[in-house]
Order: sequence, then C-alpha cells, then structure tokens
Amino acid sequence: MNSEEPQNSSTPQMNTDETIALYERHIYDLQQMLEISKSLCTTLELPALIESIVYIAMAQMRVTGAGIFIFESIDSTMYKLSNNYSGLEIDPAVEYTIPVNCALIEKLGSGTKVFSIESLLEDLPDDGPLHILSSLKPSLVVPLILKNRVNGILVLGERIVFDNDSGKFTDYEKNEISTIASLASVAVNNASLIEQSSTDMMTKLKLKYYFFNVLTDKLDKAFSEDIPLSVVMFDIDFFKKFNDTYGHACGDYVLMTVAKIIKSSIRGEDMASRYGGEEFTVMLYNANRSEAIAVAERIRKNIEKNDFYYQGQHMQVTISGGISIFSAETNPVTSAKVLVDQADRALYLSKRNGRNRVTCAAPGTDSESEEAK
Repeated sequence: MNSEEPQNSSTPQMNTDETIALYERHIYDLQQMLEISKSLCTTLELPALIESIVYIAMAQMRVTGAGIFIFESIDSTMYKLSNNYSGLEIDPAVEYTIPVNCALIEKLGSGTKVFSIESLLEDLPDDGPLHILSSLKPSLVVPLILKNRVNGILVLGERIVFDNDSGKFTDYEKNEISTIASLASVAVNNASLIEQSSTDMMTKLKLKYYFFNVLTDKLDKAFSEDIPLSVVMFDIDFFKKFNDTYGHACGDYVLMTVAKIIKSSIRGEDMASRYGGEEFTVMLYNANRSEAIAVAERIRKNIEKNDFYYQGQHMQVTISGGISIFSAETNPVTSAKVLVDQADRALYLSKRNGRNRVTCAAPGTDSESEEAK
C-alpha cells in the first residue's frame, strides 16, 4: 500500500502535528491491514469468507453495500453474484452473471487496480455484461487478481458522504481497497480449493472427513455455549434396485437428486454430506429435538413426493432417517463419532421397522430409540 509521504522541499512543509497525525494514520491503517489479512487467511469456509470480505469492504470504504462475483465451481465459465452481497439493490428477475470471455473481464484484467463505473461505460459502451454490473449502481469496481487472472469482481455500493466531503474516493482509499482486494483474491482462491477438495463431485455435498471436522468444532462450541446440536443420518431405501433395474447412471441420477433435495431443505448454517454410497448426514446447528425432527421429516416427505423421472420412467424413491441430539444436560457427548453412531443406530431402527420413516435416538442408548412423532 502506497503511503502519503511528508511533502518534499518543493511543496509547502507540514508542521510537526500534521506529520505526526499522518504517520499515526499510516500505522493505524497498517495495523488494520494486518488484522484484515489475519482474518481472511484464517477463514476457510467460502461463504463465511465472502461475507467477511463484503463487510470489511463496506466498513473500510464507507459504502452502503458491496458484493462479489466469483466462480461457483472449478469448471465454471461465469462469475456469479448469487447471494454474495449485502446492501445492494437486487432485481430478482435479473441473473447477475458475467462470462469469462467478454470485453469487461479483459478490461478488468488489464492491470488497473480500481475502476469507476463511468470510466468502464465510456470505454465499453456496448458491452452487455457491463450493463449487468452497471445495474447495481456501483461507486467503484475492483477486480480480484491472482497470477494475472481475474479471480473475482468486488463491487462497492453507494458512498456514505459526510459534511465537507466530496464523496469521491481518494487515491489513498483506492490504494487501500486495492490492497484488500489482493488479500481477498488469495483468500478466495485458497478457500475455493478447500471447498473443491472437500466436496463430493457427484452430489456437490461435503465429504465425510470434512463433515466430521466441522462437526467436531461445532460440537465443542455447542458444549461450551450450552446449545443443542443435531445430526441426521439418511439412507436411500432399496437403492440397489435402481442400479440393477435401470443401470448405474440411473443410480447416479437418484443420488444427485436426493442430495439436491436435502441441500435445499436445510439452512445455510447447517451442513449436509455424502457419508458414503447412498448414505447422507446432516448437521443441524442450534437445533433441538423437535426442530431436528421437523427438518428430517421435511426432507423425507420432499423426497417421497418428488417425481424421479429417468429415461421415460417415473420412479418412487424414499429414504429412512435417524436422529441424534447433543444436549449438555441429557446427552453431553464430546465425540462427533459417538453422535453420528447414535444417529446410525436410530437409522437402523427405521430400516428394521419398515423404512420411509424417521427415528429419534434416545440419549446415549441403543434400545430406547423411538419413531419421531
């Protein structure tokens, strides 16, 4: 980050107080950058990282909103805004996407660190993707560059103007947001790599080992804060028949569709994983017994009523579920594996008692589990 150095002999000299104030500002800003860097580098969950970047940009640049266009997958050809924004006026009828191969991306990757929307419109008056960007009414557009490649696009919303303030970004502020964008670009790239390596490519759900790592951390937090946490384990009923009757491609279709329904039926703070084969696990943070049952039943019913249509065939698919609930009072387990094993035993009872049902595990027991009501 460039500094505003004390003026040289060819310009009016600053007095001692002004010089001290200037250097104090530099020290403060460097400390801020260090804290921002530490924050971004230690946040490995992509949604949480994007949220952090958005709020940091809003606070540092005094704007009412911000958003980030990023790739949603390793093979994506579009930068998407999706839900990666706060405070921006979004038209639900508009798909906020920008293709990789367009004049706008070429311009953003040209080496300039920050752009005003006015300068971009002047240079690219007929560029369609730019008009998508322009509809957000950004006060500044900042490319996230990594290894000479545009890794994302940060847009800043309306500038908050104070008394005796022109409302324009100073060169110092532009340099500051450019530094933040550089840090953000590295952090987004690292988080994306972790996201991809911890995700099942077929179902787009988390892998088993990642689920256990996150569940362990959330279980520790639930224990220390005395809040409930629930785990649901699902298994597709008679899954083998889909492979045997219609082929493995049909089995893959069933897995992907079930995974999509599960993911769309839970909150953003929850987590779903492909546990293995046709088994899935769901972690419901800050969810007690009745709330976990409601979610599990919603997923079961959504799958039961869904029309699974594959190559001209309408298929009925059902799942069975088992629930375990951590509670500091009634089930104070400290091991993620124990909690998952409890859900697994409850799942076994659902299968044994007729399938297409959900069973809730009694705390710490094998035999007292009961069908969820």
